[in-house]
Amino acid sequence: MKKKILLLTGDFAEDYETMVPFQMLEMVGHEIHAVCPDKKKGETVVTAIHDFVGYQTYIEKSGHNFALNYSFADVKPESYDALVLAGGRAPEYLRLNPKVIELVQHFAKADKPIAAVCHGIQILTSAQVVKGKKLTAYPAVGPEVVLAGGTYVDVPATEAVVDGNLVTSPAWPGHQKWIAAFLKVLGTKIEP
Repeated sequence: MKKKILLLTGDFAEDYETMVPFQMLEMVGHEIHAVCPDKKKGETVVTAIHDFVGYQTYIEKSGHNFALNYSFADVKPESYDALVLAGGRAPEYLRLNPKVIELVQHFAKADKPIAAVCHGIQILTSAQVVKGKKLTAYPAVGPEVVLAGGTYVDVPATEAVVDGNLVTSPAWPGHQKWIAAFLKVLGTKIEP
C-alpha cells in the first residue's frame, strides 16, 4: 500500500542519508516529500559526504545539491503516514526550529513510523520523544539519547534498531538494514 512520507533534510545533511532513503522509498512506490525549513519546492540544499577513513571521527567532503520537491511551509503533518530524518550536520540547526519540533512531536504522539539516522536523532532528543525508547545514533549523539530519557543501543554502523514504530541507525553504512526495517514497519511488501 502506497504511503505518503515526509523527509526532513537541510543544508549539510549527509548526502547519502538524504538521497538514498528518498530514492529507495520512491522506488518501492511511496510518495515522498523532501523538505527543509525556510525553503520552497525546487530550491536545493547543499549536502555533505561524511566518510570513515581511520580517524577518531568522520571527515566531511562536499556533496551534491539536492532539489527539494515540496515546500516546508505547505506541510500538514496529519496528511503524512511517516517521517524520515536525515543525519549529518543539518540536525544541529533543524532542532532549534520550533516548527520542526512540533512536526516531530506530531508523528511521535500519533505513533506514526519515524526513521532517523546518524545525527538525525538529535531532532528526536530535542523534541523530547525518546523517553523510554531504545534507539541508536552516531556514537557522539549517544549521551543526548540518555539525557533525553532514551536507552542508547551501541551497534555497528551497519546495523539498525527498531522499537515499535521508531527505526534508527548509527550512519549510512546501515542503510540496507535501516531501510529494510522501515519498510517492514510501514507494511511495505516487495514481491518479485
